[in-house]
Amino acid sequence: MADTQASAERRRVLIAEDEALIRLDLAEMLVEEGYDVVGEAGDGETAVRLAEDLSPDLVILDIKMPIMDGLAAAERIAGGRIAPVVILTAFSQRDLVERARAAGAMAYLVKPFQKSDLVPAIEIALSRYSEISALESEVAGLTDRLETRKSVERAKGELMTKYSMTEPQAFKWIQRTAMDHRMTMREVADRILAEGEETETATEAPPPQS
Repeated sequence: MADTQASAERRRVLIAEDEALIRLDLAEMLVEEGYDVVGEAGDGETAVRLAEDLSPDLVILDIKMPIMDGLAAAERIAGGRIAPVVILTAFSQRDLVERARAAGAMAYLVKPFQKSDLVPAIEIALSRYSEISALESEVAGLTDRLETRKSVERAKGELMTKYSMTEPQAFKWIQRTAMDHRMTMREVADRILAEGEETETATEAPPPQS
């Protein structure tokens, strides 16, 4: 029974990396950390096809690959809401990080990385993907989705600063409060931001004249 439950909780991961040795090392790291590697690819086009066929829980993409690079593959996989994406890159330049985010990547790793870097990046990607899915199920229009995500992101930051919460804890607090009070997450986020602004204004206000 315990083995069945553990197996059910194992995350299914697809790897796309054109360097076979790095791909092998990555697969070994993932298996050692309790993930199931369900597919491997050496180019972005194959990665997209495997992602569509296998529906993994997560896709790890190298940024530089033949036929289709990791950014283009991330756009297809993340844009199609197939799975969250973690981007691997040998470059730490800010523009590549921003382009990866714009392509839909939820997290990134700069090579060479350690096993200790891998799991946090995966968990961040899974958590952010879960958040976005929850927000998108609440809001229909694209413009409203973007505005809702902005408000929730800012509200999470407020909670993290004020109450020393982690990012997932802050999101869960907003989500739970919305459910408890039959409000949308956008409404909860806007209230948190409004309260923060009121506190800031009160702090900055000059003392009354005597």
